[in-house]
Amino acid sequence: MAPKRTPPPSTVPPSVSTPARPSAASTPQKTATTAQPKTPLTSSTSAANSQDASAILQSVYDRYVRTTPQRTKLVDAFLAFLVVVGVLQFVYCVIGGNYPFNAFLSGFSATVGQFVLTVSLRTQTDPGNKGEFKSISPERAFADYVLGSLILHFFCVNFIN
Repeated sequence: MAPKRTPPPSTVPPSVSTPARPSAASTPQKTATTAQPKTPLTSSTSAANSQDASAILQSVYDRYVRTTPQRTKLVDAFLAFLVVVGVLQFVYCVIGGNYPFNAFLSGFSATVGQFVLTVSLRTQTDPGNKGEFKSISPERAFADYVLGSLILHFFCVNFIN
């Protein structure tokens, strides 16, 4: 695009020729010739990124091991077990078929429901959340967890027929 021509100074009124603030038209614009070309990613850059990611993961893991109470680690292990069981149930349903579909739904919903109840227990018993759950003791949270689990499994067993 060709640059705009400015009119000769004699035809421009004095109030327009000297603006108080620079306008968008008077500020210099970046052109394609002044922009810096992007450097392509090299193998050393991607290797540095993967080392950064592994260092971040290692520091997260080290902090988790150092600062998380043993009770919370046990709850987290049970959560990981529930995830594995849910994935195995779903894979079996896809590969082996789902002939008694209500049995699959019952088992899978029991796994998902138990996961949700366990996350609730973890949240209520985490020492970092004491301010949020002042009126709920860890014993009360565990009693609620057991009662909720019994009700959940009662409905799941009845759903199987």
